[in-house]
Amino acid sequence: MPRVIGLTGNIACGKTTVGHMLLELGAERYIDADAIVHHLYDGGQPVAKQVVKAFGPIILAADGSIDRKALGARVFQDAEAMRCLERIVHPAVAIAVMNELTAVSENGIAIIDAVKLLEGGSAKLCRSKWLVVCSEEQELARLLARSSMTKQEALARLHAQPSISARLPLVDEVIDNSGSLEQTRRQVIRAFERFCTC
Repeated sequence: MPRVIGLTGNIACGKTTVGHMLLELGAERYIDADAIVHHLYDGGQPVAKQVVKAFGPIILAADGSIDRKALGARVFQDAEAMRCLERIVHPAVAIAVMNELTAVSENGIAIIDAVKLLEGGSAKLCRSKWLVVCSEEQELARLLARSSMTKQEALARLHAQPSISARLPLVDEVIDNSGSLEQTRRQVIRAFERFCTC
């Protein structure tokens, strides 16, 4: 089993940036749970069919895939709908992550990047769990810059994220990504050195 670092943090906090820094430092594989979900939402996928069954054809795109914006409008306003979606998606993501890990060498280091790492079950695969943080203002600005969401839609997503304070006791490292890239890189290097020597 490879050594696994789990990266978590709220949307637009910079997990991908930290993950790529870890690849530069020698990690062998970067597993992006959100990219896995994108694939699971493709038309014809069993998960996509289950999601349509749970939420109706209104969340279907013209190509038969799940319209993530339509689905988001539904689940980010309704905690029970989000729990329903997670019951469908989390087990499938866990299986896909395990499949990805089989491609990593026995002594290699893999990165799992997942917003719901701690809640979805992938945390048990991780030797070390890292929380990437920045201010909500920065998250909002980054989210608006990279998407076509309205401010109201972006805030709904931010407010649906897990609590940072509740996650702090559950992680081994906290990376503050509110400063410059170089400041973030220095934190990542120190945390990676600790990981490699434990």
